[in-house]
Amino acid sequence: MVTSVVVTAVLLVLLLANQFAAVLERAAVNQFPQSVVLQLIWLGALQNLTILIPVGLLLGVVLAFGRMYHDSEMAAALACGLGPASIYRPIAVLTVLVAAVLAWLTLSLAPDATEQTLNLRSAAARAGRFAAIAPGKFRTFGGTAVVYAEDVKPDGTLGNVFVEHNRGPRVEVALANRARHSVTADGMTHTITLYDGERFEGVPGTPEFRIVRFAEHVVPIQVPMPTDTNKSIEAQPTEALLGSTDPEKRAELHWRLALPVMCLVLTLLAVPLSRLRPRQGRYARVWLAIMVYFVYSNLISAGKVWLAHGKTPDYLGLWWTHIAILVLALLYFNGPRTLANLRLRRA
Repeated sequence: MVTSVVVTAVLLVLLLANQFAAVLERAAVNQFPQSVVLQLIWLGALQNLTILIPVGLLLGVVLAFGRMYHDSEMAAALACGLGPASIYRPIAVLTVLVAAVLAWLTLSLAPDATEQTLNLRSAAARAGRFAAIAPGKFRTFGGTAVVYAEDVKPDGTLGNVFVEHNRGPRVEVALANRARHSVTADGMTHTITLYDGERFEGVPGTPEFRIVRFAEHVVPIQVPMPTDTNKSIEAQPTEALLGSTDPEKRAELHWRLALPVMCLVLTLLAVPLSRLRPRQGRYARVWLAIMVYFVYSNLISAGKVWLAHGKTPDYLGLWWTHIAILVLALLYFNGPRTLANLRLRRA
């Protein structure tokens, strides 16, 4: 149990470190408030747990039994008459508890976390569209424009302003002593009115370049529409997916049901996977467990795509993936022994 928790925690930290950079990038582009960033990271952790719990439990069991095989504890226990039932009983109890928690995560908590994430992003993007330009900070507008003001006076006038605006291949850079910033009612168009400055425009890498001095120059900036939508299938509650006939929604439902079953199957395979040969290192079977998980998870992902495109009948769902993995594991563990017995009979 402790090993599984530690493995899952380490994997979660590694995944969050990668996600943290993505959240910060999105926050910088869409001007998210600082309070939203931590909430997005926490909600992302809840969503990632549904993927990390099965592999964490698998590696935890493999590492625990691998240590016992390496230290000859399992050999001593088996010599004393310890049977398969005594080995699988505590593992089964732990697995059922973890699978129940995982079912709660996938069927209830993860969709709610996804919906909250989309709502937070949408609200933060709307708030960012109407936010004023802060002094001493660069402000980006959808990746097409960057505005910087050294100071902002009480009446809203910007001082010592820098504006870079991309119009396709042409880049426009303007410097002004002062400027005014206004936003339309829908927040989709920002207008920067510059006074007493210079404008440099041209195509980088070409001689097309000119400098213009102006008394007044207006720079309209269009903010792109937000890409997130609250109609995401992953954010819909499980109750809404149960009565749906849409292939994509049915695929999402089968995906949520497959993860707890995957947890049960992986733990069932973890015990024979952890069996070591004499003089093998305690981590010798970890790579095999990771390979099994990747094959299993990719097979479920492919099955979900096939379901969403109608290539797999709904009554099969993703149940065939669990059967396929169990059959492959049976052939791997018992295949050599069966072939050896057949050769002995022929001999």
